[in-house]
Amino acid sequence: MTKSRKPVIAAAAMLAVGGLMLSGCAGGSSDSGTEQLTFMFRGSDAEKAAYTAAIEQFEKDNDVDVKIIMTTADEYSTKLKAAITGKQIPDVFYVDPGSVQAYVKTGIIKDITEYVEGDEDLDLDNVWQYGVDSYRFDGKLMGQGAIYAMPKDVGPFSFGYNKTMFEKAGIPLPDKDKPYTWDEFTAVTKQLTQDTNGDGTLDQWGTGLNVVWNLQAFVWSNGGDWLNKDRTEVTVDTPEFAEALQYFADLTNVEGVTPSATDAQTLDTYQRWMQGQIGFFPVGPWDVPTYEKLDFDWDLIPWPVGSTGETATWTGTLGIAVSETTKDPDMAAKLSIYLSTDPTAQQSLVDAGVQIPNLIDMAQEWVTSSTLPPENKQEFLDVVQDYGRALPANTTYSPEWYDELYKNIQTVLDGKETAADYLKEVQPRMQEMLDKANAEAGIG
Repeated sequence: MTKSRKPVIAAAAMLAVGGLMLSGCAGGSSDSGTEQLTFMFRGSDAEKAAYTAAIEQFEKDNDVDVKIIMTTADEYSTKLKAAITGKQIPDVFYVDPGSVQAYVKTGIIKDITEYVEGDEDLDLDNVWQYGVDSYRFDGKLMGQGAIYAMPKDVGPFSFGYNKTMFEKAGIPLPDKDKPYTWDEFTAVTKQLTQDTNGDGTLDQWGTGLNVVWNLQAFVWSNGGDWLNKDRTEVTVDTPEFAEALQYFADLTNVEGVTPSATDAQTLDTYQRWMQGQIGFFPVGPWDVPTYEKLDFDWDLIPWPVGSTGETATWTGTLGIAVSETTKDPDMAAKLSIYLSTDPTAQQSLVDAGVQIPNLIDMAQEWVTSSTLPPENKQEFLDVVQDYGRALPANTTYSPEWYDELYKNIQTVLDGKETAADYLKEVQPRMQEMLDKANAEAGIG
């Protein structure tokens, strides 16, 4: 299976920053005697510019200095761990949902519920519930209980299509509200897979999806899942899950509507999508500024649906957490809430093209007012509000059990093993790892 990009990798391609010195991260006073906080994040130059403008206003309003520490996406985790190990934790910093449980258990991040609920200027009902709930933890399950971060963003992983390719092929455009069934999707991708220059070699394909980031939509829409409700049992060895994985593999091995492994050695499917050679490909809000420059028209539709008839996908997110060891928890929590929900700060980030608004009313206005593609921006909001889910690894103490599924999945993708046989084989290993993670988290 050809390899697509992670959302963070797509963003990392635009980054240009130097080395990061983590000494003196803890908040305190500046040389002028003014209160000082440190804010550590990862992002593009455009994101840094947006944050700089927002933070300058925060500094004026609160008589505080905020030192910005920026790193590339690839470096962030390593740099943050080094800061934690060296007991130089920034006052405010990015955290992903999958790290919340461990950081709570080890006393790294602070419960900021009282600050969030006590902020008279904050209407929590106007912030995407998915974003806030992604950082709730009640000591046993994610998604409920105390708030340990405010959402930096929500990242709906939607489905895009090359509108120009459809028009050239004379194929009716997809319905923006009614998803394709799997059979319909297969039929259309076959029509789009072509040798356009007549040299006997395919140079256009219906799709080209990466199993790590795209399998979820197929599994969930077919009634399968990775875990049971209380997240104690790995459930990948079900007929629904197997059928979805087999369908995914068959797009390459049976239907031939994706680039082959040989094709992928020349260009991966992300690059082929960018060059107009792929009909369907995933799209996140972080892609929009880049995709504005594409030489073809594109838009968003729901993901194809399996047996449930209901479309599904995941929604990513990053959070803005407060260090448990900050010297000024009141001001640090205020900065976290400000960066997450202040309308002016949000507008700076939206204008930079790095995210959709965290504020629901602003997001609804953005759908109709933004001049950037896609035309069907509402699909992004539908994912966040209606059918987007958390990635399975983000709801457990450790992601090792989840990663195990993908380590040897290539045999299925190459057609050398059936999905059902592989899932039956890998489930016990995944279960063992999940049991270990739950034990470490103190969950029986």
